[in-house]
Amino acid sequence: MRSGVLAAHAPIIVTIDGDGQNNPAFIPALVRTLEAGAPRIGLVAGQRVGRKATGFKKFQSRVANAVRGAVLRDGTRDTGCGLKAIRRDVYLRLPYFDALHRFMPALVRREGYEIGYVDVVDRPRAHGVSNYGFFDRLWVGILDLAGVWWLVRRKKRVPEIVEE
Repeated sequence: MRSGVLAAHAPIIVTIDGDGQNNPAFIPALVRTLEAGAPRIGLVAGQRVGRKATGFKKFQSRVANAVRGAVLRDGTRDTGCGLKAIRRDVYLRLPYFDALHRFMPALVRREGYEIGYVDVVDRPRAHGVSNYGFFDRLWVGILDLAGVWWLVRRKKRVPEIVEE
């Protein structure tokens, strides 16, 4: 994803999942919300409604989102949705690591921007399989969460230089 953002020239980047669960019909709403909130909004995140996952997958997601929200206090109910619209300049200010998408709201807030939200209807997976199981993601997710928590707490305000 980072390579694509680096190569892009447009000021707004939109992400979508690769398995067909996100409906691209919601992209214009994401972009409109981002543009309407400029310059204070740096990211608009899709929030899935009507999840089409198994009961266990929904349970995992609820627990992970609750823990992430309690630790990071980012105000985001669902970071697993692949539909996001972000200003390119804001994305390039974020630290790079795997699974960045799950922490984008907290890291965008860290940069001083607000987050917008658009409810999007979830669809059944059309292709592929989930990349995230319970045990193969648990420990990495905990380490990522600790790292992002540290980054958010360590952010220093960069003084603005104004020429007179």
